[in-house]
Amino acid sequence: MRTIRTVLFDLDGTLIDSIELILASYRHTLAAHGRPPVPDSEWMRGVGTPLRVQLGPWARSAEDLQTLVATYRDFNLANHDRMISAFPGVVDLVRTVRAAGLRTAVVTSKNREGTRRGLSLVGLEEAIEILVCADDVENPKPHPEPVERAVTLLEADPASTIFVGDSIHDLHSGRSAGVLTGAVLWGPFRREELEPAGPDYWLEGPDALRKLLLD
Repeated sequence: MRTIRTVLFDLDGTLIDSIELILASYRHTLAAHGRPPVPDSEWMRGVGTPLRVQLGPWARSAEDLQTLVATYRDFNLANHDRMISAFPGVVDLVRTVRAAGLRTAVVTSKNREGTRRGLSLVGLEEAIEILVCADDVENPKPHPEPVERAVTLLEADPASTIFVGDSIHDLHSGRSAGVLTGAVLWGPFRREELEPAGPDYWLEGPDALRKLLLD
């Protein structure tokens, strides 16, 4: 059994249940600017990638993309606190992992402001040592850069690091960065949707991750 000393977590769909807020924010953004609606399944395929990537195909110019992103963020922040919650068992898990001496980070395609707000809301800000957010990298997930940056900042060994995420983009990013990958099955994606990424571990629930890390 490998010894894991560093745990990198995705945020949305892994630590916090925010998918309905994300989908509502996309729906609102297109409607506010008179664009035709897009099926939720289309947005779901891009979960785990930055806003500029998701909204880019519906932007008419670089300036229009900035406007779409701003509209999304305004709606998202206005509705954030009432629509966000931690997945059951996750807060206790992360706190226990940190208390046991493992290193922790969040690697997300959300910007830093939104990331800190989400972690603070569910009581996890103190349990996470560093953040790697969309505004910290040139190449977002599924590129390895976000995971590589977290590993560097923590001075961690990739061989004893795991990236825990719910989307295929998380898993591809982790694998490309040379760390172990854990596929979250308590989020919005099913096993068959994540299988193409070939994760090292399947995590049915927070207890499965607790056993992997601490038993």
